[in-house]
Amino acid sequence: MREPRIEITAAGSLADIPAADWDACACPEAADGSRPEDPFTTHRFLRALEVSRSVGTGTGWQPRHLTAAMDGQIIAAAPMYAKGHSQGEYIFDHSWAHAYERAGGRYYPKLQIAVPFTPATGRRLLTRPGLEEMGQAALVQGAVQVASENRLSSVHITFCTAAEAQAGDAMGLLHRVTDQFHWENRGYDSFDAFLSDLSSRKRKNIRKERATAQAFGGRIVQLTGDEILPEHWDAFWRFYQNTGARKWGTPYLTRAFFDAAQETLRDDMLLVLAERNGRWVAGALNFIGRSRLYGRYWGCVEDHPCLHFELCYYQAIDYAIAHGLDTVEAGAQGQHKLARGYLPVQCHSLHWVADAGFRDAIDQYLRAERAAVDEEIEVLTSYGPFRKVTSED
Repeated sequence: MREPRIEITAAGSLADIPAADWDACACPEAADGSRPEDPFTTHRFLRALEVSRSVGTGTGWQPRHLTAAMDGQIIAAAPMYAKGHSQGEYIFDHSWAHAYERAGGRYYPKLQIAVPFTPATGRRLLTRPGLEEMGQAALVQGAVQVASENRLSSVHITFCTAAEAQAGDAMGLLHRVTDQFHWENRGYDSFDAFLSDLSSRKRKNIRKERATAQAFGGRIVQLTGDEILPEHWDAFWRFYQNTGARKWGTPYLTRAFFDAAQETLRDDMLLVLAERNGRWVAGALNFIGRSRLYGRYWGCVEDHPCLHFELCYYQAIDYAIAHGLDTVEAGAQGQHKLARGYLPVQCHSLHWVADAGFRDAIDQYLRAERAAVDEEIEVLTSYGPFRKVTSED
């Protein structure tokens, strides 16, 4: 019996890959028209980044999407980019780049298998069901081959699943562990039921924050699908620009992204807006997965006490409870989330480094970092807001 022949291709645009073939790998669970596990690796999301020119020429994110085909059928795919910097990744490797270049190496460009500007865990090595082992191996081998043939320093697979991290580790990739803060739904039927799980002091603090926020002098609305109108995106663009200018210097997404998202992703999005005196003054954008809500962007043009916590964290919890979602991922970093019911969890990434000496140094660093992250998660969890369970409970 002959070994199956797998052909690897790197495409310069998602337009070169049929949406049905890509999504058969990215979100096979949505083939019946239901919601995907997350929208971020769907053809429509990644294509919206391209048509809006949020990625591509001049952005430092040049598409090089991988596909693996067997007998003419695409069996696996990966959103891959040639990166000219380390911005918009949220798994920080700036220190690696500086060390490598101080030693005389050229760190950039590198290859990144990731969803641009999106620190949300999900599948990165996308395969048709039943072909996971073969497809993942083909994609990793393909990415390494592209990097080697072009004399690139490294390949990075960021915010992958724990299962992918385990598979990549077995293939010899370097495994990195970082952490984020997620809220978990323990079967709550209301926000008050969630609060009842907290210590008295934390419960009172959250109630006080919500009361303070909701007294800002206006109203808060949750919008999704066709409820989101052009005026809402005009307002949110102002908020996003304000936050982007303060955090990154230049916002990652273009204005055209939100128009493209409204056209193809509106049912995947939850927009929470605050209006005061007939003017939209603050907002938070979330994406909706099959069992998770993903908090992504926040911004405002007026400062009101605790409104950030309300729109980004508490409204997200309200929505998750009302719609039976298991988890809220509130984005990267932020230990202030701990007091609001978001606990630390592991995030995974995989790395291939061409230079053997540099690879060994990073491997040693990552081993120490994993131990430190595990300890941090344990300590932070012990300081969490939840009531301590005793033998009498």
